[in-house]
Amino acid sequence: MSVALGIPSLRIAAPRAAGPTEAAAATGILPAGRPATSALLDTYGRTATDLRISLTDRCNLRCTYCMPAEGLPFLPPPALLTRDEITRLARIAVTEFGVRQIRFTGGEPLLRKDLVEIVRDVASLDPRPEISLTTNAIGLASRALALADAGLDRINVSLDSVHPDTFAAITRRPFLDRVLAGIDAVRAAGLVRTKINTVLMPGINDDQAVELLEWALAGGHQLRFIEQMALDADHTWARDTMITAAQIRERLSTRYLLTPDDAPRDGAPAELFQVRDRTEGEGGRMLGLVGIIASVSEPFCSDCRRTRLTAEGGVRSCLFSHEETDLLGPMRSGATDAVVADLWRAAMWGKPAGHEMNAVGFAQPERTMSAIGG
Repeated sequence: MSVALGIPSLRIAAPRAAGPTEAAAATGILPAGRPATSALLDTYGRTATDLRISLTDRCNLRCTYCMPAEGLPFLPPPALLTRDEITRLARIAVTEFGVRQIRFTGGEPLLRKDLVEIVRDVASLDPRPEISLTTNAIGLASRALALADAGLDRINVSLDSVHPDTFAAITRRPFLDRVLAGIDAVRAAGLVRTKINTVLMPGINDDQAVELLEWALAGGHQLRFIEQMALDADHTWARDTMITAAQIRERLSTRYLLTPDDAPRDGAPAELFQVRDRTEGEGGRMLGLVGIIASVSEPFCSDCRRTRLTAEGGVRSCLFSHEETDLLGPMRSGATDAVVADLWRAAMWGKPAGHEMNAVGFAQPERTMSAIGG
């Protein structure tokens, strides 16, 4: 069986006389010399406008598809980006590169005691980016209002089951009640655009897909199923044992009618579907939307618009990169914003065509999702 890799098609290089706008619009390989543009452009014509910043590699869960039961060696605090360094990098991204969206990730970003201050600093940038947070929601109940007041626009909550026993089996922690309390607090704080991220695993929670969607629809949340990716600490991931997007749609279709949403995807990782009761047919009332992020079986690398910073200030052009470009060292050695920006641009110019998870010889990154930032 052949699987599309979702990578940009290779075309004849754009003429050297073409300006940066024309070159950036191409979907094939651009000229060897980087066009004179301030944007985070790569050789396939993709421009990064979505920045993910990991605030810490620490986490208070031990999810089986991410971390080993005993945890991982964590970075000492001096190795992490400080609040001021995070704000500086966010400012460079917004003012120099035209980044429009910034998401704080981890590890678990709520473990940063200065999270509210970081959000407030980034919300004060001009132009102001959209600011979101990916969290497991443990501890969110007591901080949701402060985060909203600081300028947070949206929250993504990782939640793989609403059954206490299943939740504990996946996360190795009995904290489901804290997660649900955090989700409730988000709504009370006025952040109504909550998304729920779910990974289905065979024999564990894959039989709960319909129930999870029913729960999300009832709560006014947008559920997004994410295919399990090769970023686990135990390196046990295998493509032939993961639950694919096609299987997710099949499970949901036993209860719901899914119709592709008309809104442009615009570089978003999730493909959205309108959800209706199957018994009412296509003319029935739309109950909401569900998203499926098919990074493995239906990759979307050709329209990737993301750039990532690890908690210690390393640029990753791809979630599955084996290399990082250090920005923290040069910053602490006195590098100017212009120098830091050029290092960042060079790192993104070398972005690969795709993650190649479906290619023969694919090698899983050594770093886990918790160490990279999602």
